[in-house]
Amino acid sequence: MSLFGQGTDFSVSLCPRNQTIPRVVFLKFQKMETKILKVVRQGETFDVNSRSSETGKTRKCTIVLREPGSGDFGNTFACDILGSQADCRFAVGDLVAATLAFSVHEHEGHAYQDVMCRDIVKI
Repeated sequence: MSLFGQGTDFSVSLCPRNQTIPRVVFLKFQKMETKILKVVRQGETFDVNSRSSETGKTRKCTIVLREPGSGDFGNTFACDILGSQADCRFAVGDLVAATLAFSVHEHEGHAYQDVMCRDIVKI
């Protein structure tokens, strides 16, 4: 089942012969938001391969952030931090201002959401 429902036709009509060709669908929606959040936990930093880096590697870290004052069941975000900011360490309970980039893509009929932390600063 795709994001668009079963039986959705992904074809393009070509004029003037009215022939159709299949179209490959790759969805990627992105929304950025800056929020004040509380650090729940932060993982270890490690190297990953990167095509955009000069050295071919970049630093990566996963951090879990939650909206303050929302208790244990508030909006919680598990985000990846890339680059030099991945080496910054935050304590549990620290308040941070973070710019999060939310994106969704579809692969083999399944929808996946990615949350990237583009910028993070301790308040």
